[in-house]
Amino acid sequence: MRADALAGGFIDPPIDASRAFRGIMTAMARPGTISTVTGALPPTPLGVAAGVAVLTLCDPDTPIFLGSSHDTQDVRDWITFQTGAPFVSPAQAVFAIGMWGDLPLDEFSLGTSEYPDRSATLIIELPELRNTGLTLKGPGILGAAKLSLPDAQTLHRNHGLYPRGLDFLFTCADRLAALPRTTRIG
Repeated sequence: MRADALAGGFIDPPIDASRAFRGIMTAMARPGTISTVTGALPPTPLGVAAGVAVLTLCDPDTPIFLGSSHDTQDVRDWITFQTGAPFVSPAQAVFAIGMWGDLPLDEFSLGTSEYPDRSATLIIELPELRNTGLTLKGPGILGAAKLSLPDAQTLHRNHGLYPRGLDFLFTCADRLAALPRTTRIG
Protein backbone atom coordinates (compact mmCIF):
# COMPACT_ATOMS: atom_id res chain seq x y z
CA MET A 1 0.00 0.00 0.00
CA ARG A 2 1.32 3.40 -0.96
CA ALA A 3 1.63 6.23 1.55
CA ASP A 4 -0.85 8.29 -0.56
CA ALA A 5 -3.61 5.95 0.61
CA LEU A 6 -3.10 7.17 4.17
CA ALA A 7 -3.97 10.77 3.25
CA GLY A 8 -7.11 12.42 1.95
CA GLY A 9 -9.60 11.13 4.51
CA PHE A 10 -11.70 13.26 6.82
CA ILE A 11 -9.60 15.60 9.00
CA ASP A 12 -12.19 15.61 11.82
CA PRO A 13 -14.10 12.37 11.11
CA PRO A 14 -17.14 12.84 13.41
CA ILE A 15 -17.81 16.40 12.23
CA ASP A 16 -16.88 15.88 8.57
CA ALA A 17 -18.89 12.65 8.32
CA SER A 18 -21.98 14.20 9.92
CA ARG A 19 -21.86 17.16 7.50
CA ALA A 20 -21.35 14.84 4.56
CA PHE A 21 -24.15 12.53 5.69
CA ARG A 22 -26.51 15.50 5.94
CA GLY A 23 -25.57 16.62 2.41
CA ILE A 24 -26.12 13.11 1.00
CA MET A 25 -29.42 12.63 2.84
CA THR A 26 -30.64 16.06 1.71
CA ALA A 27 -29.87 15.07 -1.88
CA MET A 28 -31.70 11.73 -1.44
CA ALA A 29 -34.72 13.35 0.24
CA ARG A 30 -34.94 16.12 -2.37
CA PRO A 31 -34.12 14.64 -5.78
CA GLY A 32 -32.81 17.29 -8.15
CA THR A 33 -31.20 19.29 -5.35
CA ILE A 34 -27.46 19.67 -5.80
CA SER A 35 -25.50 19.57 -2.54
CA THR A 36 -21.90 20.60 -2.06
CA VAL A 37 -19.84 18.26 0.11
CA THR A 38 -16.24 18.58 1.25
CA GLY A 39 -13.75 16.95 3.55
CA ALA A 40 -12.09 14.31 1.38
CA LEU A 41 -9.17 14.48 -1.03
CA PRO A 42 -9.30 11.12 -2.80
CA PRO A 43 -6.87 10.02 -5.50
CA THR A 44 -7.81 10.69 -9.10
CA PRO A 45 -9.95 9.78 -10.90
CA LEU A 46 -12.21 9.74 -7.83
CA GLY A 47 -13.77 13.18 -7.38
CA VAL A 48 -14.24 14.96 -4.06
CA ALA A 49 -18.00 14.27 -3.80
CA ALA A 50 -17.59 10.61 -4.77
CA GLY A 51 -14.78 10.29 -2.21
CA VAL A 52 -16.90 11.93 0.48
CA ALA A 53 -19.77 9.54 -0.33
CA VAL A 54 -17.43 6.55 0.00
CA LEU A 55 -16.03 7.78 3.32
CA THR A 56 -19.52 8.45 4.65
CA LEU A 57 -21.44 5.41 3.42
CA CYS A 58 -18.91 2.58 3.23
CA ASP A 59 -17.29 0.37 5.84
CA PRO A 60 -16.00 -3.23 6.02
CA ASP A 61 -19.59 -4.51 5.64
CA THR A 62 -20.41 -2.61 2.43
CA PRO A 63 -18.96 -4.30 -0.67
CA ILE A 64 -17.96 -2.00 -3.53
CA PHE A 65 -17.61 -2.51 -7.26
CA LEU A 66 -15.31 -0.17 -9.19
CA GLY A 67 -16.02 0.58 -12.83
CA SER A 68 -13.04 0.30 -15.19
CA SER A 69 -12.45 4.09 -15.17
CA HIS A 70 -12.04 4.05 -11.37
CA ASP A 71 -10.44 0.66 -10.86
CA THR A 72 -6.89 1.84 -10.17
CA GLN A 73 -4.47 0.69 -7.50
CA ASP A 74 -4.45 4.17 -5.93
CA VAL A 75 -8.26 4.21 -5.60
CA ARG A 76 -8.32 0.63 -4.27
CA ASP A 77 -5.62 1.39 -1.69
CA TRP A 78 -7.34 4.60 -0.59
CA ILE A 79 -10.76 2.94 -0.17
CA THR A 80 -9.21 -0.04 1.61
CA PHE A 81 -7.30 2.11 4.09
CA GLN A 82 -10.05 4.69 4.65
CA THR A 83 -13.07 2.34 4.89
CA GLY A 84 -12.00 -1.31 4.81
CA ALA A 85 -14.75 -1.97 2.24
CA PRO A 86 -14.16 -5.12 0.16
CA PHE A 87 -14.15 -5.12 -3.64
CA VAL A 88 -16.63 -7.48 -5.30
CA SER A 89 -18.43 -8.29 -8.54
CA PRO A 90 -21.43 -6.17 -9.61
CA ALA A 91 -23.96 -8.78 -8.39
CA GLN A 92 -22.51 -8.64 -4.85
CA ALA A 93 -22.02 -4.87 -4.64
CA VAL A 94 -23.90 -2.63 -2.24
CA PHE A 95 -22.20 0.39 -3.83
CA ALA A 96 -20.60 0.92 -7.22
CA ILE A 97 -18.45 3.80 -8.41
CA GLY A 98 -17.66 4.84 -11.97
CA MET A 99 -18.69 6.77 -15.05
CA TRP A 100 -22.13 6.19 -16.62
CA GLY A 101 -21.02 4.00 -19.54
CA ASP A 102 -18.54 2.22 -17.31
CA LEU A 103 -20.90 0.31 -15.02
CA PRO A 104 -22.82 -2.81 -16.09
CA LEU A 105 -26.24 -1.59 -14.87
CA ASP A 106 -28.00 -4.87 -15.62
CA GLU A 107 -25.66 -6.84 -13.34
CA PHE A 108 -26.35 -5.02 -10.04
CA SER A 109 -28.86 -6.24 -7.48
CA LEU A 110 -32.28 -4.64 -7.85
CA GLY A 111 -33.51 -6.02 -4.53
CA THR A 112 -36.63 -8.14 -4.30
CA SER A 113 -40.28 -7.30 -3.68
CA GLU A 114 -39.85 -8.57 -0.12
CA TYR A 115 -36.46 -6.86 0.41
CA PRO A 116 -36.17 -3.86 -1.92
CA ASP A 117 -33.48 -2.42 0.36
CA ARG A 118 -31.09 -5.09 -0.91
CA SER A 119 -30.51 -3.19 -4.14
CA ALA A 120 -27.31 -1.41 -5.09
CA THR A 121 -26.57 2.30 -4.97
CA LEU A 122 -24.47 3.59 -7.85
CA ILE A 123 -22.17 6.59 -7.44
CA ILE A 124 -21.88 7.96 -10.97
CA GLU A 125 -19.29 10.62 -11.76
CA LEU A 126 -20.40 13.04 -14.46
CA PRO A 127 -18.45 15.71 -16.37
CA GLU A 128 -21.10 18.26 -15.32
CA LEU A 129 -24.02 18.41 -12.92
CA ARG A 130 -26.56 21.20 -13.38
CA ASN A 131 -30.22 21.93 -12.66
CA THR A 132 -31.13 21.70 -16.34
CA GLY A 133 -32.18 18.85 -18.58
CA LEU A 134 -34.50 16.05 -17.54
CA THR A 135 -37.62 16.81 -15.52
CA LEU A 136 -37.98 14.97 -12.21
CA LYS A 137 -41.20 14.42 -10.26
CA GLY A 138 -42.09 12.44 -7.20
CA PRO A 139 -41.56 12.27 -3.45
CA GLY A 140 -39.45 15.12 -2.07
CA ILE A 141 -39.96 17.34 -5.13
CA LEU A 142 -42.30 20.32 -4.93
CA GLY A 143 -43.83 20.40 -8.41
CA ALA A 144 -40.88 19.43 -10.59
CA ALA A 145 -37.10 19.68 -10.63
CA LYS A 146 -34.55 19.49 -13.42
CA LEU A 147 -31.22 17.71 -13.48
CA SER A 148 -28.59 17.08 -16.16
CA LEU A 149 -28.67 13.29 -16.28
CA PRO A 150 -27.56 10.66 -18.79
CA ASP A 151 -29.86 8.19 -20.57
CA ALA A 152 -33.42 9.12 -19.68
CA GLN A 153 -34.78 5.84 -21.06
CA THR A 154 -32.66 3.69 -18.71
CA LEU A 155 -33.55 5.85 -15.70
CA HIS A 156 -37.24 5.73 -16.64
CA ARG A 157 -37.11 1.91 -16.84
CA ASN A 158 -35.40 1.81 -13.44
CA HIS A 159 -38.27 3.80 -11.90
CA GLY A 160 -40.73 1.34 -13.45
CA LEU A 161 -39.23 -1.46 -11.33
CA TYR A 162 -40.31 0.23 -8.08
CA PRO A 163 -40.21 -0.91 -5.24
CA ARG A 164 -37.17 -2.67 -6.69
CA GLY A 165 -34.50 -0.81 -8.66
CA LEU A 166 -31.23 1.02 -8.32
CA ASP A 167 -30.60 4.26 -6.44
CA PHE A 168 -28.15 6.77 -7.89
CA LEU A 169 -25.82 9.43 -6.53
CA PHE A 170 -24.55 11.62 -9.35
CA THR A 171 -21.36 13.53 -8.59
CA CYS A 172 -19.21 16.17 -10.25
CA ALA A 173 -16.23 17.64 -8.43
CA ASP A 174 -17.54 18.59 -4.94
CA ARG A 175 -21.24 18.47 -5.88
CA LEU A 176 -23.73 15.64 -5.75
CA ALA A 177 -27.39 14.99 -6.49
CA ALA A 178 -29.45 11.88 -5.92
CA LEU A 179 -31.95 10.01 -7.98
CA PRO A 180 -33.80 7.49 -5.83
CA ARG A 181 -35.83 4.82 -7.63
CA THR A 182 -39.03 6.58 -6.50
CA THR A 183 -38.34 9.55 -8.79
CA ARG A 184 -40.22 9.75 -12.09
CA ILE A 185 -38.29 10.95 -15.13
CA GLY A 186 -40.36 13.29 -17.32
